[in-house]
Amino acid sequence: MSVTTYQVLLLPGDGVGPEVIGEAVRTLDMVAGQAGFGIEYVEGRIGGSAIDTHGVPLRDEEIEAAKQADAILLGAVGGPAWDSQPRSNRPEGGLLKLRASLGLFANLRPVKVFDALLDASPLKPEIVRGVDLLIVRELTGGLYFGKPSKQWETSRGRRAVDTMIYREHEIERLVRLGYLLASGRRKKVTSVDKSNVLMTSQLWRAVTNEVAAEFPEVETEHVLVDSCAMRLIARPRDYDVMVMENMFGDILSDEAAVLAGSLGMLPSASLNGKKPSRRGSAGKQVGMYEPIHGSAPDIAGKGVANPTGAILSAAMMLRISFERDAEAGAVEAAVSDALNSGARTADIAAGGAAASTASMAEFGDEVRRHLARRLAE
Repeated sequence: MSVTTYQVLLLPGDGVGPEVIGEAVRTLDMVAGQAGFGIEYVEGRIGGSAIDTHGVPLRDEEIEAAKQADAILLGAVGGPAWDSQPRSNRPEGGLLKLRASLGLFANLRPVKVFDALLDASPLKPEIVRGVDLLIVRELTGGLYFGKPSKQWETSRGRRAVDTMIYREHEIERLVRLGYLLASGRRKKVTSVDKSNVLMTSQLWRAVTNEVAAEFPEVETEHVLVDSCAMRLIARPRDYDVMVMENMFGDILSDEAAVLAGSLGMLPSASLNGKKPSRRGSAGKQVGMYEPIHGSAPDIAGKGVANPTGAILSAAMMLRISFERDAEAGAVEAAVSDALNSGARTADIAAGGAAASTASMAEFGDEVRRHLARRLAE
């Protein structure tokens, strides 16, 4: 009997990226070993690491490897070491190029507050208790990709322009995914825009209403982004699935990390929206999975980073790209078990009086200790 083997492209990147990806890989290897499937890893470079080695933030070779893989696991990119690079060769450019090349238009960022970390958030426990929301961010359009985007000198001083462009189909496919996801959750979609000012937001709201008509069982609400930013902190349990354009999603998902206690807690998945299938067949779902935190160069190499976001990103990979719900659930439960046992990395050490501060490796080991038991059940 043949063993199913998945190919995963590892792009550890910069700063703490290689460290947290190492913990995610060790977790995946435990799952694969006990569940009876194989994982073949191919490693590439992205961001500052790629600039130092190859002179560019992402080579065509990595893009081709990503297209051949069943999934991509990415760490983080960037850092002050590359601040002097021209915009066209910045570490972040590698990430934008990868998203565009693979058509990764949808970014899923779940925000779930663990009961064990109610005290880790700066917000009151009664505000964050029970928060379980999903931000669905459009990833390949808007200000980050619009043209023209440039800076130039004029007789009256420097001038700069960025262009926000959204096309109907870009909005429709993202919003439709949000409604499909909401149908399996609490059946509520919040569409975030700035339709009182921006023409792109007026189009966004119109398309959202058209899609909403196809899902009468799902509640729809429209919220202006500034009001949403306030309500996300004051009443976060109001939200279930939130759909929004690129820049709004970039900002609000980082704000939402406050609810969970730390940026280090949150995973993400970037998808092209196609149905999963075996490698090499048409219509393959391409998924890139990464923690939402940055490269954190100030703590790189110290072994104190929080690997939770990377480990939970690996769980999303198991569920979405490998279609292994049981194993994904075991990883998520093991993270909760580790937190309930009092294990804490430095960024969440305030979460509970009984918590002890663990190194990154110690926390990862604690997760895997509980995971072994979960997988055996």
